[in-house]
Amino acid sequence: MEKDLIIDGLRIHYDETGPEHGAPVIIMHGWGCDHSTVRSIAALLEKGMHVYNIDLPGHGRSDEPPATWGVDEYTKLVEDFCSRLEISNPSLIGHSFGGRIGLLMASRNPVRKMILVDAAGIKPRRKPKYYFKVYSFKIAKKLLPLILGEKRGKSAIDRWRGKAGSADYRNSSPVMRAVMSRCVNQDLKHVMPDIKASTLLVWGENDTATPIADANYMEKNIPDAGLVAFPDAGHYSFLDNPGGFAAVTREFFKRELAPKQS
Repeated sequence: MEKDLIIDGLRIHYDETGPEHGAPVIIMHGWGCDHSTVRSIAALLEKGMHVYNIDLPGHGRSDEPPATWGVDEYTKLVEDFCSRLEISNPSLIGHSFGGRIGLLMASRNPVRKMILVDAAGIKPRRKPKYYFKVYSFKIAKKLLPLILGEKRGKSAIDRWRGKAGSADYRNSSPVMRAVMSRCVNQDLKHVMPDIKASTLLVWGENDTATPIADANYMEKNIPDAGLVAFPDAGHYSFLDNPGGFAAVTREFFKRELAPKQS
C-alpha cells in the first residue's frame, strides 16, 4: 500500500506490504531511483516479512531535503521513520546510495540483518586528473561571472557542468547536486567494525560505480559479513541476475520467511 508520512515537515512516500506481524525490513534504493526500482526485492520478501520500501528524500514522491544533507541526515531520517512507525530491530536492504544509509544506521542501531547490494560508502580513490578538473571548475565558478558578466558566466558554468558531471549529477536539481557531492565525499570505512548485524554483500563483478574491491573491503571489515558476487552483473546486480539474487536473498532470510507455526 502506497503511503505518505510527514517527518520534520518533509513528506516521505513509501510502499508498505506484507503480513502485519511479519519481521520488518526496510528497503532503500540508489541515487536517482525510487522505491519502484527495488520493487522486485520487496516482492521476494513480502509474503513473509513486513516490507517498508522508501522513497528517500529528493527521490520519487518524497520531498527534497531542506538543506545540503549528508549521509548522517539521511540516516537520521530513516531512524525517525522507524521511531514514528514503532519499527524495532528491522532488517535493512540498501542498494548503492541506500547502502550508505544502511552502513551508518547498522553501526549505531540494533539491526536484525542487512543486505548491501552494490553498496556505496567507500570514498573512491581519485586520480590527479579528477582534482585538476574539480579545482578548475571551482576557479571558473568565481572568475567567469566577473569576466563574462553574471548571465553569460552562469550559462558557461552550466554548460561546463553538463559536460563534466556524471549523468546522476546532471539529472539532479541544484539542491540534490550539492547533496550528492557531499555524500559521495563521505567515507564510511570507520563505522564498519561497529556493525553487529549479520550482513550479506551482493555484488556484480562488472560494477564500475562501486567496484568489487569495495565489497572485498567490506567483507573484511564488517565483523559478520559474507560476499556473493555475480560474474556477469554490474551495478544493478539484483536486476542483472534476478534468479541468483532471489536465491541468496531467500536463503539469507529463510527464518523470517518460514511459515509461522500456529
